[in-house]
Amino acid sequence: MPAAADLPLSIVIPTLNAAASLGAALDSLDEARADLLREIVVVDGGSTDDTPSLARAGGAHVIAGPPGRGVQLAAGGAAATGEWLLFLHADTRLGRGWSTPVAAFIADPANRARAGYPRFCLDDPSRAARRIEAGVRWRCRRLALPFGDQGLLIAAALYRALGGFRPLPLMEDVDLVRRLGRRRLLALEADAVTSAERYYRDGYVLRPLRNFVCLTLYFLGVPPASLLRIYR
Repeated sequence: MPAAADLPLSIVIPTLNAAASLGAALDSLDEARADLLREIVVVDGGSTDDTPSLARAGGAHVIAGPPGRGVQLAAGGAAATGEWLLFLHADTRLGRGWSTPVAAFIADPANRARAGYPRFCLDDPSRAARRIEAGVRWRCRRLALPFGDQGLLIAAALYRALGGFRPLPLMEDVDLVRRLGRRRLLALEADAVTSAERYYRDGYVLRPLRNFVCLTLYFLGVPPASLLRIYR
């Protein structure tokens, strides 16, 4: 078994009061610990629940910092030591078998100039959830805009050459994939299963509508700090 320091992949997870979902996210990484996973970097934005202790118990290196997903992702990317980085959200777990397509992506030298993203899935059996997933597939295929809740796999050298995640209060994921561009984005044959809790809370109509409004305003030049008021 190779030493962890010889393995290629660092996984970066920003957290804030994520105790309810982080355990499942960390458990989903177990299949890669022996031959792929170098480290898990959890960047916590000041949780008041058991998130930091759960992260440490799951084998993660925990960094404390100010809240804000863009700031936290940037800090995690800077701290990670692997040749490859996989950015995940704390309420997203990778589907069984994910390590095989990720390992294949990493093994292809051509992919050092590209980034890969898993399929977006929701942990809800309803038809409404399937419609959301279909909409995300359309957005990725037609607009080349995978969001952060799908995860992003990228060579550390490419990530840093692009300037990494910018410390934006919102749209940090869109900002990065736009700098990558359509030709450098590839879909992975792996699932990113995300909690549907936000849709239960905000609604399967209102939440996508709000996201669409925010995305449209962002493309029209509205600063992310202003969009944050709408998003919240």
